[in-house]
Amino acid sequence: MNDSRTLYRRLLGYVRPYRRSFALAAICMIVAAVTEPVFARFMGLLIDRGFKGDVRNLWIAPLFIVVLFSIRGVSQFSASYLLAYVSNRILLDMRRQMFAKLVRLPVPFLDRHPSASLITKLTADVTNVGGASTQVITILIRDSVAVIGLLGLMFYRSWQLTLITFVILPIIGVFAVRIGKRLREMNRRSQEATGDLLNVLQEATEGQKVVKIYGGQSYEEERFDTTNRALRGYAMRIAAASSASSPLTQFFGGMAFAGVVTAAIYQSTVGGLTAGNFTEFMSAMLLLMPALKQLADINGPLQRGVAAGESVFELLDAPVESNTGTVTLQRARGEIVFDHVSLRYPQTERDALSMISLAIAPGESVALVGGSGGGKTSLANLLPRFYTPTSGQVRLDGHPLETLTLESLRSQIALVSQDVVLFNDTIAANIAYGAQRDASRAEIEAAVHAAYLDDFVRAQPQGLDTMIGENGVRLSGGQRQRLAIARAILKNAPILILDEATSALDSESERHVQAAIERLMHGRTTLVIAHRLSTIERVDRIVVLDQGRIVEVGTHRELISRGGLYSRLYSLQYAARDVRAT
Repeated sequence: MNDSRTLYRRLLGYVRPYRRSFALAAICMIVAAVTEPVFARFMGLLIDRGFKGDVRNLWIAPLFIVVLFSIRGVSQFSASYLLAYVSNRILLDMRRQMFAKLVRLPVPFLDRHPSASLITKLTADVTNVGGASTQVITILIRDSVAVIGLLGLMFYRSWQLTLITFVILPIIGVFAVRIGKRLREMNRRSQEATGDLLNVLQEATEGQKVVKIYGGQSYEEERFDTTNRALRGYAMRIAAASSASSPLTQFFGGMAFAGVVTAAIYQSTVGGLTAGNFTEFMSAMLLLMPALKQLADINGPLQRGVAAGESVFELLDAPVESNTGTVTLQRARGEIVFDHVSLRYPQTERDALSMISLAIAPGESVALVGGSGGGKTSLANLLPRFYTPTSGQVRLDGHPLETLTLESLRSQIALVSQDVVLFNDTIAANIAYGAQRDASRAEIEAAVHAAYLDDFVRAQPQGLDTMIGENGVRLSGGQRQRLAIARAILKNAPILILDEATSALDSESERHVQAAIERLMHGRTTLVIAHRLSTIERVDRIVVLDQGRIVEVGTHRELISRGGLYSRLYSLQYAARDVRAT
């Protein structure tokens, strides 16, 4: 988006489905604009005939004025309504397209961009595009037609006087270009500051408990105030640049007006202009000045729309997840092979994973353990293709993952994460989420029973139809975790990824859910990202990662007997547990 023309050409693509409404709005704006030179011409005729004493049809004058202004009012209303209709339809389409793009963006892109900045694009920025576009189009059509009509009338009445008016146009144009560059930059920075402000607000709201416990109110107030003052500074610079065009236009317009008045008085003294001609010309010029001012002030909304459009199209132009695979799996056996896989995240100095080779048989349960930053989550993230290996290959049932369609691949995988994600919907909708939304009531109830949620559901006022609030805010940590497990049970996928799925449970709930998970794992290939080593003693194999490399592989007993890294980690956790018990 290097210039306004490119942006508006692209925006016109969104207008195309509503071109009839837009064309009708343009006609209404033209009709409203034409009433201005018609009114100026009528005033000249009225004065000339009135001065000559021709009052035979004088009653027509007030009737004509009423009709003319009625036409103008109806045309302006119709144009405004139709433009609002087109603008809001465009906003609807753009937001729909942006959200569709957002949910298909690759995980690395979303990791690099704060959620607040993306929310700003879908709310404030797209609204600015629609509002600015409507305002700019209205001014361009209505005031351009008015200016052309009024200048034509003035030129017809006195070309000499009209030439004086033309002197101000190039001067106003020079200032408009300079002010436009300033406005565009300030609007871009203002939108970035708005995203920063929203980010601070979001973090302070979502982290309210941490803020309160650690006394971070003053710190958060300072962060908010710093961003808020920056936003105010940009707003004032925008206001100053936008406001500068008005006095400049009025100053040069005043000079031209004074010159025209002087020349018109001289022409009238030598018989070049009648009183009606003078009134007609001056009326046209007086009506011309506001139209010129509007055209001069167009830079403000234009540059605001350009900056917002750049932000919106940055999101729309971002590449979606690569989905070039052509193979569709109905139901995978669950054989997974990591073949010399390495992974390095952007802008990092070392590999998160380095030459990982691991074969997992269908139905086998494998736990990934290791210290923080060892690569456990990174390895698991390769399986659903949240990330793509820097080198090497991951295969499922012999198929390289990139040859599988994303829908087919991810339909084979169920995920229960330590960070449970729930939606502001009913219990049933959170369990039967996404592709499982058509699950029967009996299937949902079976999942609830398998996740030991029966008592919780029965205690709710509306049972499965109870709303759980934003991210399950009305649920305890254990209830949220079991709800996520029920979702995975309902999906019944052949591959299961468990990211410490029992971490938020009390001892009694953990016992029940651990039993449910063991039943769920039976016959399924399972990757367990383990932090508490006591929960993985019965998995088929344990893979120990350190600094992105596999350092040990074996069963729990084998690894304990070796006395290596796993044995040390296990001993440390039990020692810590014994200390807590005392």
